[in-house]
Amino acid sequence: MFLDNHHDDGRIAVWLPAPMGFQETLIESAPETYFKPPYVGGRGWVGIELNQVNDDELYAHIEQAWCVVAPKKLLASFKDNVDDTFVEPS
Repeated sequence: MFLDNHHDDGRIAVWLPAPMGFQETLIESAPETYFKPPYVGGRGWVGIELNQVNDDELYAHIEQAWCVVAPKKLLASFKDNVDDTFVEPS
């Protein structure tokens, strides 16, 4: 989900679902980049400040978020068609 100054919070960010336990790790490692978004943060989603990540990092987060919510059959098909760098979220 893309947000531009949501409720005047001053952020231009995306909110993405994250694998179990990943949200806390990201926020602790880089609180200027990652945050617990309102509404969905309690379900493990992570907020990402877009001015703090490069395109490759953002792509990796979006790909991982898709893997969290993708149907198993579609995810299996996807994994069969990517290179060895793909890491399935836990």
